[in-house]
Amino acid sequence: MVKASTLTLIATLFAGTLHAQTPPPMETLTLEQAVERAIKNNPTFAQATQDILRAEGLLQQARAATMPFITAGVSSLVNSTERRFDDVVTSPQTQATLSAQVGMPVLAPSRWAAKAQAQDQVEIANLSTADARTQIAVSTAQAYLAIIALKREVEVTQRALETSQAHLDYARRRLEAGAGTRVNELRAGQEVSTNEARLETAQLGVRRAQEALGVLIVSDGPADTAGDPVFVIPPIADEAGWMALRPDIRLFTADERAADRVWKDSSKDWFPTAIATFDPQAIVPASIFTSARSWRFVVTFSQPVFDSGQRRGVKRVREANYNVSRLALTGLQTQARSEVRVAQETVRRSERALANLRSAADQANEVLKITTFAFEAGATTNLEVIDAQRQARDADTSAVIAEHVVRRSQLDLLTALGRFPQ
Repeated sequence: MVKASTLTLIATLFAGTLHAQTPPPMETLTLEQAVERAIKNNPTFAQATQDILRAEGLLQQARAATMPFITAGVSSLVNSTERRFDDVVTSPQTQATLSAQVGMPVLAPSRWAAKAQAQDQVEIANLSTADARTQIAVSTAQAYLAIIALKREVEVTQRALETSQAHLDYARRRLEAGAGTRVNELRAGQEVSTNEARLETAQLGVRRAQEALGVLIVSDGPADTAGDPVFVIPPIADEAGWMALRPDIRLFTADERAADRVWKDSSKDWFPTAIATFDPQAIVPASIFTSARSWRFVVTFSQPVFDSGQRRGVKRVREANYNVSRLALTGLQTQARSEVRVAQETVRRSERALANLRSAADQANEVLKITTFAFEAGATTNLEVIDAQRQARDADTSAVIAEHVVRRSQLDLLTALGRFPQ
């Protein structure tokens, strides 16, 4: 019995110690810090930067095709026997040949065009990385704002729980004093249980949002917000001004320009090419028919004459690619204009809605105070009190949602204008 009691006491103390342990401190960041961390560490952005390296490698290959080249070779010939003609060695049994070739394209329009096309792809890769940067920044900002909104919901639910708990305590005191009823106590208890469940759900939502933010910034654990961001909407310039700031518009514009260049360069596939080469050679030992030292200079011209329509087919494919790029750019520009108009309207209307819902929340909380005071004075029933509690909670929740909508709409407007991230 003594051992059992001792073990029970130790287990109880150990369990209490475990429950008393607090979770490790969570990293808190401002919105700017979170966006910077996400862009720096997110694997998606790192993968996008590899496209730049690939495009630069292709550019180097295209440039090399227009530059001088040097090759060298060594060959060794071994005959079964030495060959002679009237005691003169015509072919040694072993003979080594050292050769080299120095050449350069002197006329290569298609290769020069390929070099310019590869430079376009480097620009596209850089703009694609900028577009990926914006997408990661927006996702991070959305997760950041979600944490703030869910925290506000937790605060609203905690206030509702405190109010309902106070009403339950009052109902119990009245029941114990013989002035209340069991039904009133059960109704008040039901409201407490409902708010407790809502609080657990809201707190779980906060934790999930914190984990999502931690994943975006590539942290070892969840991350939390350090404050409420303030989005300053700048004066909206003319359409050409804000479109030039959007990375997706710039990307599609560069893609259309590159496709246009490739299509128009199709005619260069019919141009002649010329390559000049200088080939020195050394043979050891020399034979009667070969010189020990020799060289030659060659200029090779090549002119396409007939290819059964292959180049015309390639040109049509390139024209189709250009048309697709042009139509994609036109569609994106139309969508961008719509995004800006919708974002502007959403900001205006959501700000007005937030002001109205905050006023409604203040009024609902005032009604709750009056109803609670009237109930304690015996002028109303607890049904009216519980109804006022629910309405106040719902009004506060609606105000929190409206506040989140305002921040999201401001973020969407800045993104549509190409102003986020800076």
